[in-house]
Amino acid sequence: MTDQLVDSWMINHRINLYLLDAIPPDVLPAVPVGMKGRSVAEIFAHLHKVRGMWLEPAAPDLAVGLPKLPTKTKADKDALTKGALRAALTQSGERMGALFQRGVEQGKLPNIKPHVAGFLGYLLAHEGYHRGEIGMTLTLAGQPLPDEVAYGLWDWEKR
Repeated sequence: MTDQLVDSWMINHRINLYLLDAIPPDVLPAVPVGMKGRSVAEIFAHLHKVRGMWLEPAAPDLAVGLPKLPTKTKADKDALTKGALRAALTQSGERMGALFQRGVEQGKLPNIKPHVAGFLGYLLAHEGYHRGEIGMTLTLAGQPLPDEVAYGLWDWEKR
């Protein structure tokens, strides 16, 4: 079961990177036309931030040195390049994988409820929701994902 839980997290993580890689850099600032809300880049930054938010109480050593991706100012948002997002997500994704490995080995995670498998389910739901949000944001901004990518998000066997 250890391998399956950690592997499930890592597949989810690779799917996020697959999605990021498929989005042209000039589309990352996209928001729905005529609407307010987070840009595509800000949604990816949010995924990274939430991972760090959970690492801090559960495994502070894994949170050390994790890049920050602020989104408050225009300069912050302009710094959310594809390379910066990919690097940050890669680090937080791998560290979350290490967290799940620890949790399975120890049978629990400090400051995490209800249990390791439940926490994995929570994070998969959270990140899946935001992948859908990214797809919808792109569509409403007039830049829908190609069908190959939209369907590719569901191909967990390849990722």
